[in-house]
Amino acid sequence: MSLDPDVAATRLAVRRVLMAREHTDRPVVVACSGGADSLALLSAAIVEGHRVGLRVIGVTVDHGLQAGSADHAAAVCEQMRDLGVDESVSVTVDVTAPGIGPEAAARRARYEVLEQVAATYWAEVVLLGHTLDDQAETVLLGLTRGSGARSLQGMRRHFDGFARPFLDLTRAQTERACRAESITWWIDPHNVDPAFTRSRLRTEVMPTLEAELGPGVARALARTADQLRLDVAALDEAAAAAFADLGGAPLPVDRLLDQPPAIRRRVLRLAAVAAGAIDAELFYDHVVALDELITAWRGQKWIDLPGPLRGVRRGNELRFESVPTD
Repeated sequence: MSLDPDVAATRLAVRRVLMAREHTDRPVVVACSGGADSLALLSAAIVEGHRVGLRVIGVTVDHGLQAGSADHAAAVCEQMRDLGVDESVSVTVDVTAPGIGPEAAARRARYEVLEQVAATYWAEVVLLGHTLDDQAETVLLGLTRGSGARSLQGMRRHFDGFARPFLDLTRAQTERACRAESITWWIDPHNVDPAFTRSRLRTEVMPTLEAELGPGVARALARTADQLRLDVAALDEAAAAAFADLGGAPLPVDRLLDQPPAIRRRVLRLAAVAAGAIDAELFYDHVVALDELITAWRGQKWIDLPGPLRGVRRGNELRFESVPTD
C-alpha cells in the first residue's frame, strides 16, 4: 500500500530540516500543543528521526490560561508517548509580564521553555508546527497594521535554533495527515474565540477572502513573505555594512544623508538598538522620528525611545543618550 500523500508531505518536510543540521547525531525537540499541526509534525519527526537513529523529545507547554490546562497537558504527554517519542516533557509557565499582553507573554514564556529544554537535551533544533496558513495570517496582520516589510516577511523558516518545516504545507494537509494515521487532535478554544484577532482572521476574514477573490489567497500571501524576506535580508546586510563604516554612534548627519532612505532608516534602528533601545518595542514611528532629525531638522529637542533612551541631534551628529531615572 502506498503512503498517504499528506503523510508523505509532512515526512519529507521534516526530513529536509533534519538533513540540513550540522550536528546530525543530536536529539530533536518537537513542540506539541495537541493540535493537528503539531501532532502531524511530531509523528513525522518520530518516523524520520528514528530512521536515522535520533532521539525525539516531545514538549508541551501549559500556559495556565484555560480551565483544565494541566489535565490537557497530561493528556498530550500520554499521546506523545503513544506516538513513540523517546521522552515527553510537560512544563507549566507563568505568563504574567508587565507591559505586554497575555498572548505576547505566553509566546515569550513558551520560547524560553523550549530553549531550556533544547539546552538540557543538547538538541540542535526545536521543530515548530506553523503552517502556510499561519504564515498567511501573519502577513495579513502585518499588512493591516502598516508594519512594513519587516513584518510582512512573516515567520522565519529557521531562527536561533528553531525551525518550521511546515511553512509550505496547509493546515488542511496536517489534518488529513492526522486522519490518515488515525491521530485524534485537540482544537484550542482560543483558535475559534472571536475575542482574539487572529481567531477572527482565521475563521472569518481568510474564508471571506478565499470566497471573494478565489482560492490561493493564503498561498499568495505566504509567497509574498518569502519574496520580501530575501529583499529585507539584502537591505539589512547593506545597512549593517553602512553602520560599521560609519563607526557607530554618534552618527554624522551629512554622511547619513548620503544613504538611500531604506538603508538610512535601518542604520538608525541598528544604532538605537546598539545604544540600548529595546528592539521589540522600537517601532516604525520611532525610526521615522529619528529620520526626521536628519532630513527635516526643525530644532526638535529629542526623540524618546524605549530603553529608556533618547535620540538627540547635536550639530552635525545624531547621538543616543540614556534618560535619567528617579
